[in-house]
Amino acid sequence: MKLKRLFTILLAITTLGSAAACNGEKSSEKSENASDESTAETSAAEESTDIDGQTVYWLSDYDLNPAGGNSRSIALTLFEDVYGAKIEWIPTTEEKKYEDLEKRVLGGEPVDMFPYDPSALPQGTVKNLFQPLDDYIDFNNELWSGTKDLADKLAVNGNHYAVPAGITNPICLIYSRKMIKDEKFDDPYELYKKGEWTYDKMLEMMESFTSGSSSAYGCAGAWMGQGIMQSAGQSFVNYDGSKFTNNMENEKLAEAGKILDKISGLYDDSWYSYFPDDESLLFLGIAPWALAESNAKNPDADLFMVPFPKMSDSDEYYMTADISAKMLAANSDKGEAVAKYIECERIAATEEKYTKASKEQALEPIKDNTGETTGFITEEQYDLWQDIISCNNITPVVDLGCGMGSVMYGETLKYDTRGIINNLYNAVINGYSDAPSTWEELCGSLKSTADKEIEKYN
Repeated sequence: MKLKRLFTILLAITTLGSAAACNGEKSSEKSENASDESTAETSAAEESTDIDGQTVYWLSDYDLNPAGGNSRSIALTLFEDVYGAKIEWIPTTEEKKYEDLEKRVLGGEPVDMFPYDPSALPQGTVKNLFQPLDDYIDFNNELWSGTKDLADKLAVNGNHYAVPAGITNPICLIYSRKMIKDEKFDDPYELYKKGEWTYDKMLEMMESFTSGSSSAYGCAGAWMGQGIMQSAGQSFVNYDGSKFTNNMENEKLAEAGKILDKISGLYDDSWYSYFPDDESLLFLGIAPWALAESNAKNPDADLFMVPFPKMSDSDEYYMTADISAKMLAANSDKGEAVAKYIECERIAATEEKYTKASKEQALEPIKDNTGETTGFITEEQYDLWQDIISCNNITPVVDLGCGMGSVMYGETLKYDTRGIINNLYNAVINGYSDAPSTWEELCGSLKSTADKEIEKYN
């Protein structure tokens, strides 16, 4: 690299965007100033300049470039200033992104990088929409030690099409420690730390809390059913690296299904974006982002969160979470550049100087245009959030059945048009009038259709 370029880099990287556990997600687009306190960027640049001057075409419903006067993210700053490459956004919508990707791939229009979501694999590989990143990512590098296992779970036919920078939006249970104390319950988080946070404990609390009250609910949250089912640590579709099999009748999933049956009478299916301030709810199943508004609306509730409980015979906790990963589009010749951007996201998510800046930003109160505080996260809450998404103590569950088309995984508001997996998550607790009344009956009614859909991928 020329000395002039090195000097430019050292001067340029003075404003770096914030990065939460998974930089680049829609919920992590805010930016933060941070000073460059090491020569990591320079060292990285000296390793390779092969992508200098390249443009990566990013097809997504959100832009990775800053807008509205925001600073660049850490990942984008590294990508542009260290490697000399840039990203050009190709706008699409959540509903049309796969259709637009297929048109571009088949039509020869430029497209290089695409956001991973659960519906991408394996149907994206069957349609030849993606190519593996194995030739460009060295999973033996320590940088990937925290996400290699997750990448392996996403592999199809031994190839890594989606490379995670980390996870984001873990589904947890928000609760009020004040309410827990008033009810004379054991603190769920303290039980979790001792390995004693089980569904028996949770159900006991919810039943006691709702007893004798027509306005109290044990739990709520749109992701509650998925959180319970995936806390069993099992996927509905198993994959051994070459063949997909139906795992719906797994005994651990059946146990989780029985928990759904018990919770159905304690569950409020209303939509909640924050923990209610009237002490009518014991647990809200939602991602930690909801804590900011919840704290502002419940300043005296001493809110906290805890992962979903473990099954009675399990030694391990499992969770539902989004995977922050990028994919390389078929026919793209920018494999190295796409891999470098993913690497920049991983650096932003793991290097201390960047995570420190992220924490500082996260702890800043959110204010409206009148100066009133509308949201805040406490340091204790933030630290637990980061511990959860580190995957050191809790394992995220991957279900490749979600990538087998709309019959298996499709979100609608009607039972008879929803995907099989979506219904297995929450048809029982949502109380659809045309759905079976128990999870066992539900599973039995859907199994043969699932068998046929799964076989299409073998």
